[in-house]
Amino acid sequence: MGEPKIKKAGIVDTKFGDNVTVVEPANIYGATIGDNTFIGPFVEIQRGAVIGKRCKIQSHAFVCDLVTIGDDSVVAHGVMFINDLFKTGGPANNNRDLWAYTKIGNHVSIGSNATILAVNICDHVVIGAGSVVTKDITKPGTYAGNPAKFLRAL
Repeated sequence: MGEPKIKKAGIVDTKFGDNVTVVEPANIYGATIGDNTFIGPFVEIQRGAVIGKRCKIQSHAFVCDLVTIGDDSVVAHGVMFINDLFKTGGPANNNRDLWAYTKIGNHVSIGSNATILAVNICDHVVIGAGSVVTKDITKPGTYAGNPAKFLRAL
């Protein structure tokens, strides 16, 4: 029997703005976090992710590489971002060329346990809890469901 390679969660190689709060344990590496942002416990923010100013990233959220979140946005508990769309029929593993970008605008609130695929979401959007966003959102408003659909203007 072999020995496992043990890696510890932690915060490394990350650029933080002023007055950022991180509640440990957290796994944040190679990301950029804007001023006055709050990061809750049990959050993973991967290399290349960018979080704007005055954001809240609540517990158990997963923000993968190639995700950009605008200013004044909220990512609630358990939200998952996906950058691998299985373009070849299976996982891309470490083939970054097969991953896709996600851009979240300013003043976006994403409800608990939502899943956000590689999409663009415009400013001033609310995503309902448990929703699955599979397509770009280009019109401000409230969206919910699986797949997420427009419900009403804000």
